[in-house]
Amino acid sequence: MNPKEIGKAYDKIAHLWEDQNFNRKNGMDEHKRALAFVENKGKALDVGCGSTGRFIDLLLSEGFTPEGVDVSAEMIRLARCRHPGVVLHHQDICEWRIEEKYDFITAWDSIWHIPLEQQEKVLAKLVFSLNKGGVLIFTFGGTNEKSDHTDDLMGPEVYYSSLGTNGFLKVLISLDCICKHLEHGQYPELHTYLIVQKA
Repeated sequence: MNPKEIGKAYDKIAHLWEDQNFNRKNGMDEHKRALAFVENKGKALDVGCGSTGRFIDLLLSEGFTPEGVDVSAEMIRLARCRHPGVVLHHQDICEWRIEEKYDFITAWDSIWHIPLEQQEKVLAKLVFSLNKGGVLIFTFGGTNEKSDHTDDLMGPEVYYSSLGTNGFLKVLISLDCICKHLEHGQYPELHTYLIVQKA
């Protein structure tokens, strides 16, 4: 599946994140851990921002000027209703030319949907878009090897890919990043997150 197809799939299920039972605390503690490493609080970017705005709210409360980007038109529409004053981009992160530099970038439960062959390119783009000392937090499937698959657990078929734990570390080290925290946050599930800082 290509990212535009992923966006259309999420258009169909965007309402799930609007449900009052959605856990708005998901990922918050991990983001607070990542923010502790940030040296400057300028611009921030939420990749795959979705509609809940919980990370946007956190970044605003911490003094950042946040932006969001998502491939789902419906997610962006809902996000704009919640945060009309925040710059939100309806874009495919694989193709989007990022114009700004950021002190903090989050890609929580998002870049694992991009094609496997695009993972390294997108990581390089995100790291390039960080200021020196900037911090990146993202989730991935903590597999031992490169892998990809599709499933329909959320309803429509959705694609996932991973470079594997060591694969992501290898790429980020080559991009002059320092690993600050790595955790299989929902063990025994493969849900893993990584915090890195641009040297």
